[in-house]
Amino acid sequence: MKIFLDTAGIDEIRTAARWGVLDGVTTNPSLFAKVGGSYDEVLKQICEITPGPVSAEVVADDVEGMLREGRHFAKLAPNIFVKVPMSEDGLEAIARLAEEGIKTNCTLIFSANQGLLAAKAGASLLSPFVGRLDDINQDGMEVVRELVAMVDTYDLKTEVLAASIRSPRHMTEAALAGAHIATVPLKVLTQMIHHPLTDKGIVQFRRDWEAAQASASSATTADKEPSNV
Repeated sequence: MKIFLDTAGIDEIRTAARWGVLDGVTTNPSLFAKVGGSYDEVLKQICEITPGPVSAEVVADDVEGMLREGRHFAKLAPNIFVKVPMSEDGLEAIARLAEEGIKTNCTLIFSANQGLLAAKAGASLLSPFVGRLDDINQDGMEVVRELVAMVDTYDLKTEVLAASIRSPRHMTEAALAGAHIATVPLKVLTQMIHHPLTDKGIVQFRRDWEAAQASASSATTADKEPSNV
């Protein structure tokens, strides 16, 4: 399963890239609002850090507006994927962008039926929002499982991207569900690294090593001291 970082923060993206686990990045207007500046420049910087897919989301809600923004984003870098919301106009925009060879990420998917339609329209990525479905007492991961099954059964030319990931457990479940990709905040990615027993073990190994080194140093010093005999 590929791991994308869900952020517009350049420092966060560089951190994940240094860890060697970054396969791509997803952004949205809410994430960009936390960063500010020029969206185009932020996207260009992100695309320089990772050669993987970078999702840039349109804010227009009409077909022509989505197409205009999508074409603009696609010119910024070859690894840009235009993020388009699931809607009637969104489906048309996805289909028309696909005809132009522009890759898309259909976002705000909350049912397998929506994902199926997006795949038929030509979306390169399908983004079911797991956490938001869990928030309303629905099983968000079930949508991921259903979409993965549909993609596999009919050999659809798309990938399922588990989005709205809230915890390390969500990541495990997404991988077990067969999601091709999961996008995650840096906080959750960091939580995936750590385990109390791992952290405790690192500290203990260091203490034992230092104690062994101190003991060896004392023994060497004692051997070098002149004998009084």
